[in-house]
Amino acid sequence: MAQSQTNRLGEERVGKLLFQLAVPAITAQIINALYNIVDRIYIGHIPDIGATALTGVGITFPIILLIAAFSSLIGMGGGPRASIKMGEGDYAGAERIMGNCFALLLGISVVLTAFFLLFQRPLLLLFGASADSLPYAMQYMTIYVSGTIFVQLALGLNSFITTQGFAKTSMFTVIIGAGLNIVLDPVFIFVFQMGVQGAAVATVLSQAISSIWVLWFLFGKRTILKLRPKNFRLNHKIVLPVLALGLSPFIMQATESAVNIVLNSSLQRYGGDTAVGAMTICSSVMQVAFMPLTGLAQGAQPIVSFNFGAKQNDRVKKAFHLLFLSSIAFSMLFWLALMLFPNAFVRLFTPEVDLASFTAWALRIYMSMCLVLGVQCSCQQTFVAIGQAKTSLFLALLRKVFLLIPLILFLPHFFADKVLGVFLAEPIADFLAATTTGLIFFIRFRRLLAKNQTKSTAIESI
Repeated sequence: MAQSQTNRLGEERVGKLLFQLAVPAITAQIINALYNIVDRIYIGHIPDIGATALTGVGITFPIILLIAAFSSLIGMGGGPRASIKMGEGDYAGAERIMGNCFALLLGISVVLTAFFLLFQRPLLLLFGASADSLPYAMQYMTIYVSGTIFVQLALGLNSFITTQGFAKTSMFTVIIGAGLNIVLDPVFIFVFQMGVQGAAVATVLSQAISSIWVLWFLFGKRTILKLRPKNFRLNHKIVLPVLALGLSPFIMQATESAVNIVLNSSLQRYGGDTAVGAMTICSSVMQVAFMPLTGLAQGAQPIVSFNFGAKQNDRVKKAFHLLFLSSIAFSMLFWLALMLFPNAFVRLFTPEVDLASFTAWALRIYMSMCLVLGVQCSCQQTFVAIGQAKTSLFLALLRKVFLLIPLILFLPHFFADKVLGVFLAEPIADFLAATTTGLIFFIRFRRLLAKNQTKSTAIESI
């Protein structure tokens, strides 16, 4: 079975293979986005308190992103490493990588749970919670953080299912969790009248079932790479390269958390709870835009990584070209839908006229450059897939840390409408980052492939 699966990655027609791997990955990413988005949709429709509760849950979003970022640090750092090992024929080495990543995810879960439970109140106030929204933020966060271990295992280990080419199995990980969340949310929120706490309970239970599914597969007979207790002992020679490569996707999500903190605190200062509520909806729509792009990249990753390890450069180039063109096409279609029908997106989250009107205006500004996200995502994730840790880390830092956060802080000082200045920061940063990423990629990609032909590996380390 292992031979058949790896033959697919190294021999099957690239276009067909990318379609087979990307469609389940895209489906999984979209459904995964529903975990938090469905919560917000239901919470926004709670009678009387919906808008304030939605703002409160939006304040917790940086913490949710940060928890997910740690799963990416390990999963997206270990997955490509394991896939490259498979391409080189070293399956035992790939299993050692996965075993070490499992142990890391468990340790990280304990640390994150303790930290966020101890410091939740000061953190939420720092993130922009008001006296009205703070109680709802704390209700949601206390329960969600208690389920951190399920998030880490479900998201972090699922990367090792995807990287083996089992795209449908990986897709079922999130279909099971998100499907349960969609069903359980209205039960706990409205039937049991638990409100915001009910949304958090539904999410944690759903993630727990997802993590059980992942563990069942990776300990089972169908997987190529199996979790074995002998591989759980941490080895710095395995851990450090994983962390080096995973640092880029980690930075992408962790800085997204930092961006949300700066956005929420700035908008609370200039526009109050209405502006923060609007940003909660805008960030949810941005998440929807990124998920299919991430799914496309995840579908291409096993093909790119395996063939890079096997030194089949023509297949690496073909996989990237298909990824690049598909990502651009999706970004442009999504941008067109947003510009033409912003209210269709906004009305999913709130029935309140004032909040909906303000958000529709903000959404057009905030997402006005989302048509270039395809360039940013496809190029950066291809660097990750071929093990280019330093380059992918720089590009991850560029958009959020070097561009977006400074723009959020400084642009309002140049506008009479300071809220407009805050929302304009996103499209300006998107354009500058995508342009820079594209130029760097097309300069370096050919050189890296040429180097791959003459050396055993072209993997960078930090």
